[in-house]
Parts: sequence; C-alpha cells; structure tokens
Amino acid sequence: MSEAQTTLERWLAEDKRLRAQQLRLPPAPLPPSRDRAGIDVLREMVAGNMPAPPISVALKFILVHVEPGVAVFQGQPSADFLNPLGGLHGGWYATLLDSCVGCAVHTLVPAGRGYTTLELKVNLVRAVTLDVPLVRAEGRVVHPGRQVATAEGRLVGADGKLYAHATTTCLFFDLPPLP
Repeated sequence: MSEAQTTLERWLAEDKRLRAQQLRLPPAPLPPSRDRAGIDVLREMVAGNMPAPPISVALKFILVHVEPGVAVFQGQPSADFLNPLGGLHGGWYATLLDSCVGCAVHTLVPAGRGYTTLELKVNLVRAVTLDVPLVRAEGRVVHPGRQVATAEGRLVGADGKLYAHATTTCLFFDLPPLP
C-alpha cells in the first residue's frame, strides 16, 4: 500500500470518528468566551463537547486537531459546492483556509479577548476535483503579536499535493463587558 493510500485511510477513519463525535450536538454559533482561552474552546469542539459552528456542517468540514498556534480542518469535496463551470467553487477553498488560519490564531486568544480577520489572501494552485475524497487545511501562526497576529495555511491532499495556500492578518481586542 502506498504512503498516500495509508494516509487517506487514516484520514477517512479519523473523519468518521470525529464527525460522529462532533455532530452529537446540533451545530450552533457560540458567543466569544470571556472565561476560557481560545484553545480550550477549540479542544472542546474537537472532543464533541461543544457544538460545531453551522458553517462546518454546511460546507462538510470538521476541526481535526488543535495545539498552540496550529489548527487543522478536514473537508470533503462535494457536488454541492460546484460552480457553474463544474469546478469546486473557490469560496470553498477560501472558507477552509480562512478557518484553519483563523483558528490557529484563535488558539492563542486568552480568556476575555477576541480577534477578527483584517486580511485574508488565498492562492489556488491546483483544482480539487470530486475524485479527491478529502483535503486538509493546516494553519500555523507565523507571528503571535500582542495586538496583531499573522498565520499561513495550506490545503493539501492525502498524497501531499498542494491545492491552495493562504495568509491572514488578525487583530486582537478586549471583549466588551456584559450588560
């Protein structure tokens, strides 16, 4: 068995386990956490103890791994996301990449703080076709500043092929007090 096939089988098994775990709860938006660090919230999502955001269900991707400065999502290309020309819509690539780079930054957010995207740059370098069963969007913080953070992400297949890459700049801010 090739290395790519071994990786794909591992990803598929992980996908099945994590989807069952994460979709126990109905998807729901979560308010920013005032009492928990971002990485703790994301770890609870991976474990299925907090609901997945609705977009991850709608676009068929899940959070598979987080650690400080790193977030990895896995997505299933689908005919639901084809553009009028029959290719996978660039917005799907961009959303996966925005999620991985944003959540990589989110892992660094302390309790009582939030962040927002200031800039997102996406480069599509190869078409993801419906023959590609899964892709991973791997985000990593490049600069963890006090006010501004930057991160980069890569969208890859189990065979190691690069499909797209992105960079982001995010702004940290204090969450306003509750009324």
